[in-house]
Amino acid sequence: MEIRPHRTINRRKTKSIKLGKVLVGGDAPISVQSMTNTLTTNIKETINQINSLEDAGADIVRVSCPDEDSTKALKSITKDVKVPIVADIHFHYKRAIEAAEMGASCLRINPGNIGSKDRILEVVKAAKDNNCSLRIGVNAGSLDKTLLEKYKEPCPEALVESAMYNVKLLEDNNFFNFKISVKSSDIFLTVKSYKKLSELCDYPLHLGITEAGGLLTGSIKSSIGIGQLLMEGIGDTIRVSLSSDPVDEIKAGYEILKSLGIRSRGVNIISCPSCARQAFPVIETVKELEKRLSHVKKPITLSIIGCVVNGPGEASQTEIGLTGGGQDNNLLYLSGIPHTKVASAEIINKVVQLVEEKVKEKNI
Repeated sequence: MEIRPHRTINRRKTKSIKLGKVLVGGDAPISVQSMTNTLTTNIKETINQINSLEDAGADIVRVSCPDEDSTKALKSITKDVKVPIVADIHFHYKRAIEAAEMGASCLRINPGNIGSKDRILEVVKAAKDNNCSLRIGVNAGSLDKTLLEKYKEPCPEALVESAMYNVKLLEDNNFFNFKISVKSSDIFLTVKSYKKLSELCDYPLHLGITEAGGLLTGSIKSSIGIGQLLMEGIGDTIRVSLSSDPVDEIKAGYEILKSLGIRSRGVNIISCPSCARQAFPVIETVKELEKRLSHVKKPITLSIIGCVVNGPGEASQTEIGLTGGGQDNNLLYLSGIPHTKVASAEIINKVVQLVEEKVKEKNI
């Protein structure tokens, strides 16, 4: 049983490209990305972080390659991880060529700082020779100087013009295995840019609000921007950029997709904010359940409601539901049907038990 939104999202049809074994665009699921923050030259730590991100649900992981030692490290890193690796390239086009040769599945290049047309074409050749895709990563904070002179400031027209110039450059050189992003830290600028771009081409789009901020503020900004675009059917892969543990980016990404009924992973807890009617400590219970159930990967819906006002109604829509009741008689539901009464002190252990039983059922 899953909560389904009342509005159907009609996803924009895009070309399909391949990053290693992961498809992006077309009919492929919207993928969730993050980026390592370890020194890429520290191969062991980088591999450990990539594995942690994969365990959290990452479909794709980006790795920064600021120097030659970093690109050389990719050879060992790509051999020891399962998820496709995107090499993040800025300023030095030779790093992109090296990364392609070292096993990267995708090269992210920023048109604003990668250099001349000739250098971009050398990167394209390396991508072709090594079966590597590209991301045209336009960023409002690093637009080409000629565009800034033309438009005076970052604006949707400038970001889209930069993207489309490079789209034509790749197309003219018979290269079509790429996706595009037009990101900014400004939500309005980002959303307008993606909407404008989506009207001009059908390549897959990588969504994100760049440099969104810390865990709370960044998640909120990203949810507004990414969520608005996804609701319009725009977007094929997402990254929530946070000044936080990269695993938090994956969690936030899935929460955005989950809230829109696009993809589900792990336990979706529907809970009330609590009030004087609560029959058990809702906030503390939810916090503990989030910790105890963080390992669950199968999609399961769980409602934790403090009283009978909304409890039975929410329980009717979730796989496991709990409604607070008077005199320590809280009621547990399974698939909307009353199951058993439980004392407040036993709620957490009982709910965890039921969730784990449900996971075993889904694995059978």
